[in-house]
Amino acid sequence: MSRRTEQHPDPTDPRIGAPLFSTWRLGTPERQRQAVEAIARTWERRPWPTADLLGYHVYAGHDGDTLLHYSQWRSEQAFEAFVKTHRQDRVDEIDTAVPGIERVEIGRYRHYRSAGQKGAAAPAPGCVVVVDVRFEGPDTDRQRAWVDAVFEALESEPEAHPGGISAHFHLSTDGTRVLNYAEWESAQAHIDALAAPGEGVGSATEQWKRVQNWPGLLPGGSVSRYDHVLGLVP
Repeated sequence: MSRRTEQHPDPTDPRIGAPLFSTWRLGTPERQRQAVEAIARTWERRPWPTADLLGYHVYAGHDGDTLLHYSQWRSEQAFEAFVKTHRQDRVDEIDTAVPGIERVEIGRYRHYRSAGQKGAAAPAPGCVVVVDVRFEGPDTDRQRAWVDAVFEALESEPEAHPGGISAHFHLSTDGTRVLNYAEWESAQAHIDALAAPGEGVGSATEQWKRVQNWPGLLPGGSVSRYDHVLGLVP
């Protein structure tokens, strides 16, 4: 059966072959809460669908509108099999409880690189920040090179902002996007980092300027803060 967990997921788990991120729009904080309750009821009353699903986590956006879903699959084929056999009845039950959910998209990714604190010494995340970066057309080499440049900029950072715990970079399978799933001690720590000199959380160094002006990088990438509100595991 499905069971709840308070533990945050580990994006570096080597068993994960297909991390999926999707977004729902609910419109109000009350509808966010109702949708989370409906998801929990729907999943907990059914058997865990497959051993190929390692975990399913839901996050409430600080915008009072969105829910982020992060599911950890062993493979895309396992997810496709779930869609054919187990997904629709769950969708129907949730939609009956909370009509009018806008399901924006399902993004398919591969984990590429991570940085930050790990293990028992790492603080518990108080906020998850998702950075969505988009590029002009598909280019897997460009995705990887940009993330590598971010790591060079992080290593050159004269003084890291307090409150950052970890950053987990994922490459979209279509070659057009990079998603950073970042853990922070608190939302305020992230707000303070953005308010510091420089553009974004990086200092005004040449390495960060290179990252921010990368060829093919599209303007208008998003930065969203979330609270982990539901974790489901087998």
